[in-house]
Amino acid sequence: MEPQASAETARPAEGTAASGAPIETDALIVGAGPVGLFQVFELGLLEIKAHIIDSLAYPGGQCIELYPDKPIYDIPAVPVCTGKELTDNLLKQIEPFGATFHLGQEVTLVNRREDGRFDVETSKGTRFISKTIFIAGGVGSFQPRTLKVDGLEAFDGTQLHYRVKNPQQFAGKNLVIVGGGDSALDWALNFVGEGPNKAESVILVHRRDGFKAAPASVAKMRELCEAYEMQFMVGQVTGFDAADGRLQSVKVTGGDGVTRVVPLDMLLVFFGLSPKLGPIAEWGLALERKQIVVDTEKFETNVPGIFAVGDVNTYPGKKKLILSGFHEAALAAFAAAPFVFPDKRIHLQYTTTSPKLHKVLGVETPVFD
Repeated sequence: MEPQASAETARPAEGTAASGAPIETDALIVGAGPVGLFQVFELGLLEIKAHIIDSLAYPGGQCIELYPDKPIYDIPAVPVCTGKELTDNLLKQIEPFGATFHLGQEVTLVNRREDGRFDVETSKGTRFISKTIFIAGGVGSFQPRTLKVDGLEAFDGTQLHYRVKNPQQFAGKNLVIVGGGDSALDWALNFVGEGPNKAESVILVHRRDGFKAAPASVAKMRELCEAYEMQFMVGQVTGFDAADGRLQSVKVTGGDGVTRVVPLDMLLVFFGLSPKLGPIAEWGLALERKQIVVDTEKFETNVPGIFAVGDVNTYPGKKKLILSGFHEAALAAFAAAPFVFPDKRIHLQYTTTSPKLHKVLGVETPVFD
């Protein structure tokens, strides 16, 4: 069995075979988020081997990149789990199928071959020949919407942050948090609360006294402000002061036209993420509002052999839910089987009772009295 990746230790697999020839595979999955990972499982049950490509350096997609520690409540039979727990469990579930991960790269070229398969190349030069392609890229690669203040980009990654990957680095610091959505409120409350990540001070800045966040979070924020445990300012960041290469303060201009200087150690900005479909938009697929059009029988695109599952696709009645993506992955796998095994009849089997599936999964067939 090939080595498995995990949300903690995932590393890019070898890009090409020893001969330098392209990697030949039954299926190529573009996107290692929850739906892409479950696609491995559904293909594996049909004995279809898969390789996975993702632009992130680790599996998990949005669940790991955006909310690894936030609870998810709508996974069937799982009352609550975090994004990281969901990712880790999916990785464990697909272990029997030996999928190979190619991380930190994106697909740059897709061409159909004369034999009906696809030539695929990535940004790192990894080449594949695949019988089928499954696009499970969420809503594309995410880029944070940035704070438009000239010169501020010099502090990006040191004192200016658009994501929180290590909350501990903000402990004991004077923080200015900019934004009015769930991320801004959630992190403000997190850094005010007791615990190892508690900041020295937290000032929340938003352009208006209204929020696109959970009402309970807004109420808690106002309660903390009344208790003088944090501050809220209505205004926009319009400038900054720096000395010796370090950000010292930001200038916040309020609705009253007055600009106030706010000292800080760290500036966290949460204006949301802008999804970019990237090179997928150049593949010749039918698109509608930057989403890939599919049918609801096979979840196939207008290009035979290329399927799209999860948030990246669109069809009448589409709901952007993880559980919907899981359903789509199951039907797409069955639809792909004729491309992989053209002479084989595929039967629906159940993991509860099928000895064949038990063998594929590496489990013992139960004996019932």
